[in-house]
Amino acid sequence: MSEKSSRGDVPQKPRHVPQGVEFARGPEAFHERRKAPTRTALISPEIRTRGTKNSDSSSRFDEFASLARAIRLNIISHELVPVRNTRPSTFFGPGQVSTMADEFEQNNIELVLVDTALSPVQQRNLERDLGAKVLDRTALILEIFGERAATREGVLQVELAHLNYQRSRLVRSWTHLERQRGGFGFLGGPGETQIEADRRQLRDRVASLEKRIEKIRKTRAMQRKPRDAVPFPLVALVGYTNAGKSTIFNLLTGATVMAKDVLFATLDTTVRKVRLPHGKDIIISDTVGFIADLPTDLVAAFRATLEEVVLADVIIHMRDVANPDHESQAKQVLAVLADLGVNPETTPVIEAWNKIDLRPKLKADLPAPKPVGTVETTVEISALTGQGVPQLLSAIEGALAKGSRTFDVHIPHEQGQNIGWLYEHCEVLEQAAPAKTTTTYSIRVTPRHLSEFLNRFNGQLSRKTNS
Repeated sequence: MSEKSSRGDVPQKPRHVPQGVEFARGPEAFHERRKAPTRTALISPEIRTRGTKNSDSSSRFDEFASLARAIRLNIISHELVPVRNTRPSTFFGPGQVSTMADEFEQNNIELVLVDTALSPVQQRNLERDLGAKVLDRTALILEIFGERAATREGVLQVELAHLNYQRSRLVRSWTHLERQRGGFGFLGGPGETQIEADRRQLRDRVASLEKRIEKIRKTRAMQRKPRDAVPFPLVALVGYTNAGKSTIFNLLTGATVMAKDVLFATLDTTVRKVRLPHGKDIIISDTVGFIADLPTDLVAAFRATLEEVVLADVIIHMRDVANPDHESQAKQVLAVLADLGVNPETTPVIEAWNKIDLRPKLKADLPAPKPVGTVETTVEISALTGQGVPQLLSAIEGALAKGSRTFDVHIPHEQGQNIGWLYEHCEVLEQAAPAKTTTTYSIRVTPRHLSEFLNRFNGQLSRKTNS
């Protein structure tokens, strides 16, 4: 065997190599080479009209930085750029673009993130003038969702949103738009352009994803039927991203859903059963967090996941009242709920003012919390310490009881199935001592089950009152 073919001279690359990791060959040892994080510059446009400036620019500035930190980037700079008149070609003025181009060249910037929605033309022109890859707020959020998606459904939903976003941006990827030859031999005339072929493939992939997501939606509806047959009231947790929804969900249910101080820690809906103080069981659902300017394509893609919110009997709106911009965040959440078709007039909304324990520790002069929109009640809580959780559960009971009616029902001892039905579908307030042939139950019935209750126990009601 020659020296070159000796296995001892050339180290062999391991079979399983993590993605993004390379190994240097040499006579000594392997040297791990991870790809360095992308050198990134952040730009937060400050839209000014007639000399005024956006009062929320500071909170928005910090939020955009948190979004960028949610993925692996090397953030070199973050600038607040005043914009009085947006340019159709580059969004920013020519002087601003020239200044940014010089700074980015000096700092070897590879990626520029802009906290606004850019048109395809603006994105293309900025990439040309700045000499770096340019992504807008929508693309950044989609990128974060792409990294966070864990379940098969979540992956499909994010891919669908990505493709819908890319539809109008395909032209940026192609400079060879000449027509391809169609048919065979000399008989084939001009075929479709490369961009037309790509758009056709994209449309086919979108249609395929929509069918698969619709199939998942139908499967979930079938899985929901057994739950609806014993129907526990459904309570949905909604709120701005990082408001503490997963933390309170874990506290109430004993679940282990990922709860971290990062944006979009939860993408996949999780449901668990919780028992209220008076013994009634409910189903509580943890959902994806919302954010300002949430891409419409993303809302549409996750509409199947957010069905739990639309079908909820009660909605708990988690608000991070330790955030100076919590009122504006609450309005953003209500806007998304309205887009989903949720009506606060018919579905009770409880505002849970979370992180109340942090307010005294913050130096900033925080505005006092106040309800936003139509609210059933408000509860001050701390999902971290458990403060206010009993009051929250009582508020859920009160919201579920709204519109309910109370009855006294006399059930013969031999009708055990009817007793079971009462405990499964109603709230049993009191059970009297058994009489000779019957037992009397004081119960509360929600509007959802009132019709079936009256049909089942017709003639067995001795007294009824409005609760």
